[in-house]
Amino acid sequence: MRDTAPHAAAPGRRTLLGRTGALGAALALPGLPGCSAGPESTIDFGGADGPDRTLTAVVGYGNDGSWDPTQTASAFSMAANHHIYEGLLDTDPVTREPYAALATRVPADPYATVWPFTLRAGATFHDGVPVTADDVLFVFGRILDPGTETLVKGFFATWLKEVRKVDARTVELVLAFPFPDGLSRLTLAKIMPRHVFSRPGAWEDAVRGRAIGSGPYRQAAHHPKSNTVLEAYDGYNGPRRAAFRRMNWLTIVDAAPRVARISGASAGAQLSDNIPYANIGRLRGGGLTVAGGAGMNNLFLMFNTRHKPFDDVRVRQALRYAVDSRQLVRVALKGHGTPASSFLNEAHPDHRRATTVYDHDPERAKALLRAAGVRGLRVDLTSVNVSWVVDCLPTLKASWDAIGVRTTLSPQETTAVFTRLDQGRDYQVVAAASNPNQFGLDADLILRYNYGPANLWMRYARWAGHPVARRLFRLMDRATREPDPGRRRAMLQDCLDVVAEQAVLYPVVHNELMTAWDPRLLTGLRAQPYPGINLLRARWV
Repeated sequence: MRDTAPHAAAPGRRTLLGRTGALGAALALPGLPGCSAGPESTIDFGGADGPDRTLTAVVGYGNDGSWDPTQTASAFSMAANHHIYEGLLDTDPVTREPYAALATRVPADPYATVWPFTLRAGATFHDGVPVTADDVLFVFGRILDPGTETLVKGFFATWLKEVRKVDARTVELVLAFPFPDGLSRLTLAKIMPRHVFSRPGAWEDAVRGRAIGSGPYRQAAHHPKSNTVLEAYDGYNGPRRAAFRRMNWLTIVDAAPRVARISGASAGAQLSDNIPYANIGRLRGGGLTVAGGAGMNNLFLMFNTRHKPFDDVRVRQALRYAVDSRQLVRVALKGHGTPASSFLNEAHPDHRRATTVYDHDPERAKALLRAAGVRGLRVDLTSVNVSWVVDCLPTLKASWDAIGVRTTLSPQETTAVFTRLDQGRDYQVVAAASNPNQFGLDADLILRYNYGPANLWMRYARWAGHPVARRLFRLMDRATREPDPGRRRAMLQDCLDVVAEQAVLYPVVHNELMTAWDPRLLTGLRAQPYPGINLLRARWV
């Protein structure tokens, strides 16, 4: 989820725009119709009945983050981009199995070091221009360019050596070593039109919301902090055709109005993600389906390791042992979560209980603080304002207060928190939500999402230069290159043990995300274990 993310070597204007996407009014960009502000920005377009009626969906996250597919970690824009753009391969939103999207087939041998791809005949972008191999090279060139700051670079640069053009509709991906997990990662390389985004200033336009792809839906209107409208693209000839003529996606971050929008006989929307746990029973009683997806979604704590005393691992561990995570699950999450026993959630196939597990142990926490020579500690806990994260804050404060740590809670808008981090401003501890499953399921990807040596998370934590961090990064690289699956898994688990012990950026709980929809109107929906929605297989009843 946003709720953050990029991969970059140094802060700058593009990085800041890419992280926060801070916008004022609605966009008015060339080639982006309907992008004017106005009172119609959140109405439910279309009639109430018939196959051409508008689907109205509520997304519980902001739509004012970056829309650049190579850069964004915004839950809203990533979900929308999966409908607007295509990769050579895309993945099922739940199983994450790859399927042919812009390419005509999945490579037969995932262990090969050259993967050939032929583009789908007749594929066009939403402005009618044909998709060609040059567009593929354009996007991968940006991703692999060492001088370009993108989030997705960290998911490709270790194993993808180059992309070669064979002819106008054929490319070859050349791998540095066999890496079968790379097939599912190709959905992160959304193919964008070179003739649009190679122009001066075009990447900034993408950050602000301009989106032109080859997928089944085109962006018809975009109103930051309000809504985005998607329309079926009649020129689409791929495998997952649009089932809705028009979709109006509303962004409603606050829990109460989000629930109200899908409640009752006059509900203004047919589905919503990010359902508060306290509302599940009432919504089910009103005839809605409410389903959960358990995965890597988590509440994490991140420490500024250059702000004393958080440079001392004993202090970080003390604050982790102090947290009553089981009480947090019971009270704030209403049972829809699990205390972290690893960086990976317990249902992950590569999960192994970490050598350091932060079970609630206030006496151990006090002893660690004494050993570190820390007395009278005061902590300012900065947090994002995601509704379920805010619900967790009182338990965090009570846990730290109980060991004599005077705690101040500072919840802020998510964009404000990460703007502050992007600017390199000082902080002590941040509590926020994260979910690497937005990008994929494999353990290497999940680890690199937060612990890539040059990504923003490590810059935020100021830890990348630490000797333990440098040893961790070397072990991660060796694990990525390890050809034996069993050995590779063990090496990655060893990396996760280091991450657990150091407690620089680490989950407190993994929680279940809830999605609600009206089964009398919609079918083909499945709850995702990460923020956002995917309607590529959904349809009207």
